[in-house]
Amino acid sequence: MNRLDHNTYQSPFTWRYSSDAMRYLWSEVYKRRLMRRVWVALAEAQHIAGLVSAEQLADLEAHADEVNVARALEIERETRHDVVAEIRAYAEQCPVGGGIIHWGATSADITDNVDVLRQREAARLLAEGLRRLLLAFARRIDETADLPVMAHTHIQPAEPTTLGYRLAMYAQDLHEDERQLAALLADLRGKGLKGAVGTQAGFVELLQGTNMSAAQLEELVMARLDLPCFAVAGQTYSRQQDLRLMGVLAGIASSLHKFALDFRVLMSPPFGEWAEPFGRRQVGSSAMPFKRNPINAENLCSLARFVAAQTAVAWDNASQSILERSLDDSANRRLFLPESFLAVDEMLRRAAALVEGMTFDREQMARNLARYGPFAATERVLMAAVRAGADRQLAHEWLREASLQAWEAIRQDAPNPLVELVAADTRLAAFLPADEVRTLMDAGGYVGTAAERARALTAVVRMASPA
Repeated sequence: MNRLDHNTYQSPFTWRYSSDAMRYLWSEVYKRRLMRRVWVALAEAQHIAGLVSAEQLADLEAHADEVNVARALEIERETRHDVVAEIRAYAEQCPVGGGIIHWGATSADITDNVDVLRQREAARLLAEGLRRLLLAFARRIDETADLPVMAHTHIQPAEPTTLGYRLAMYAQDLHEDERQLAALLADLRGKGLKGAVGTQAGFVELLQGTNMSAAQLEELVMARLDLPCFAVAGQTYSRQQDLRLMGVLAGIASSLHKFALDFRVLMSPPFGEWAEPFGRRQVGSSAMPFKRNPINAENLCSLARFVAAQTAVAWDNASQSILERSLDDSANRRLFLPESFLAVDEMLRRAAALVEGMTFDREQMARNLARYGPFAATERVLMAAVRAGADRQLAHEWLREASLQAWEAIRQDAPNPLVELVAADTRLAAFLPADEVRTLMDAGGYVGTAAERARALTAVVRMASPA
């Protein structure tokens, strides 16, 4: 079936979200090629043990890439077993070696190792996307490290920060995600070759009379696959690994959700400081021609929620796998493993384009800073007044009175009069001249070490090696 045949259900991940490279990793063709790769590696080890002839091994190798999904699905309709169907489809192509495919193995010896091979390749693609995004953030941080903007706590004006420092908060989270992803990649393990309940009993039986042990056969196969494996497994590897994997993917999704949600707030007219790139012919609403919606940021939040929800499924699989194995994880893993990677891949691609193309309204930032920044700057005036000999509690009250008067003016949509109110206060004038008060009330200079720490983070980001 053509993947874009819209006469039947198509997952949005088939055509709308994610990259072609990530889709290919989770395709049926690539999965079956990896299955055949495992079978060839097993036959190679069995050849070394003297169980499989060179001709049989060569036959399997010659046809390893000739995947025929249609034929395998035809067989599966009869056998109702996907692994058996692929074995038989492969065997039909191998007149010499077909009879020894899967010798001694159980299905999960193949599928679990294939799952982890795909997870590892998919995680490497994510690492590349995460690096692109971090470098995009680093460039924007360096551009704006010194640009003062109003910071907010509780979605209320607080104190000034710099735009670069705000962006550095998102980049720091993503840099930690990058470290977690690298650690996951270094620790991903397959099941190995352990048989139906993990005891290797079938391989021990198979290898009798050879000079090879079951452990040596497993070591040879996994070395051929370049994949470490768990020392202990039941019929499958522990699904705790899937849970750890989903924790890392959900962490990336969480960091991107935080950035995207903040973006949506800052793009709203009451803030009006950030904007998504908007194409000349782009349409914001089918009903309201004036709309410019944050569609990319909203998409990030939407996909992030989806990824976060899959963690619960992985938790259930890990905690409810009964004894050596139960099959109630099988169907959902076919869904949440590929779709979580596909979703995060789309999010990283979209976020990188967003960061690279986002625009900042510097005039609006300055207006917001002028409107709300002086309130934060009263703290500087308070400290200076006390240093000059004023009673701290009295000075606090004078500044509070002026602040309340200024808030009332702002409520009536007037410019913020706080600077001149404080500069004209005769009680403060006994300790601070008006010009010094005006200097202290310049909120743009009240950003502490924000700029230098923002730049320090970009240096760390740029020094980090890709996972």
